[in-house]
Amino acid sequence: KRWYSLGAERIHVVDLNGAHQGVPVNSEMIRKVTKTVPVPVQLGGGIRDMGTVDAYLKQGVRWVIIGTAALKDPDFVFEAASRYPDRIILGIDARNGKVAIEGWKEDVPVSPSQLARRFESAGISAIVYTDVLRDGMKTGPNIEATTEMARCTSTPVIASGGISGLSDVREILALAEYGVIGMITGRALYDGTLELDEAISLCKGSQKPG
Repeated sequence: KRWYSLGAERIHVVDLNGAHQGVPVNSEMIRKVTKTVPVPVQLGGGIRDMGTVDAYLKQGVRWVIIGTAALKDPDFVFEAASRYPDRIILGIDARNGKVAIEGWKEDVPVSPSQLARRFESAGISAIVYTDVLRDGMKTGPNIEATTEMARCTSTPVIASGGISGLSDVREILALAEYGVIGMITGRALYDGTLELDEAISLCKGSQKPG
């Protein structure tokens, strides 16, 4: 409710327990979130099969984020995107140029751009690209890697990891020409180094008419 009252138009939620265990863990809490805030919710963590996708979307989640399963079961992503057009997001977590899976516990010898290109024709809504080493650290976003991700695919990219203040927001906004359509921030909001209403105003002010 707090973020909605400050102007949030989309809420990003991660079931961290689910991400580590590979199955939904906090479904009831997530259901309460979707019932409490009148803005769209995007959810990641522990989404590994169609039954989970079906259940979350039916209970009010607008977008589900598929991460680990995209690497282990790519057909699942294509099936989900076909069944639910524009409601499936690909989550790519990266560490030192490699994709991180299983709640960031394991790195695999696949680059983020390679994984993104595998789903170029899947019809996914967007890619959430997270630099694992920067997430929650407030050290600034990995602009170079985010730019590389956006340039390698025609799928819109949402940047995540390291955003600590308005200067970082400006840096991400400058990547719009490459296909970066948004950004995720959490720690900076809770710590008070970034004011949500100011960030939203900055983003809206950067939008070109038409």
